[in-house]
Amino acid sequence: MQAIRQSDEPDPSETGEPSQYGLEVHLGGLRETVLRSGQLFVEALLVPGLLFALVLHNVGLFPALGASLGWCYLVGGARWLRCGRLSGTMMMAIGMMSGRAIIAFATSSAVLYLLQPVVGSVCTALMFVGSAVFGKPITLRLARDFVSIPAHVLARRGVRRMFTEIAVLFGLSRLADAGMTLSFLHHGVSAGLMSRSLFSPLLTLTTIAVCAFWGTRRLRREGVTIRLGAPALAG
Repeated sequence: MQAIRQSDEPDPSETGEPSQYGLEVHLGGLRETVLRSGQLFVEALLVPGLLFALVLHNVGLFPALGASLGWCYLVGGARWLRCGRLSGTMMMAIGMMSGRAIIAFATSSAVLYLLQPVVGSVCTALMFVGSAVFGKPITLRLARDFVSIPAHVLARRGVRRMFTEIAVLFGLSRLADAGMTLSFLHHGVSAGLMSRSLFSPLLTLTTIAVCAFWGTRRLRREGVTIRLGAPALAG
């Protein structure tokens, strides 16, 4: 079996030695991943946020919390009955929504309900930027959860730098998200709801698209070929 060069070994591009490995990254199941992500975005973010905004404006805080939380439990229950299990992402979304609702119920404050994601965005920003500062970009770990990246590709200095840059970019986006929500809240709860339900998800999707574009561009500059589908098995 052909040995895989570890990430702490020298980069062939830096030592001048030709690499015996193909510089390829295979995006297996990309279409399915995008569709699942889009479905999760609608089910766990867009619909609950819009329900909360509409019911709060027309009825009140407690019915709004019940409507948004009820939707999440309904979707989760339907998936459980259909598939016999819940994805980790859906469980996390339901858990976060439940925690926010409990605090809002206890304090009877819609503003506090909206401030909780702001704190979460700031913490996320610190985590991403901090990981980049310490040379351990969390974006590298996240990428390897979805894409098979060969060790000899990750060993290249330019590839590691790309993941660091994306970590900083995403972290700054989370800070912008927190600032946007706070600025909208100055104009009232309805404006804050619009920010969290519409503008915040759009900012997140835009950031992901920019990060994907930047990462693809940097990988190509490093001579890495990106291919769709799973890698071919050696005969």
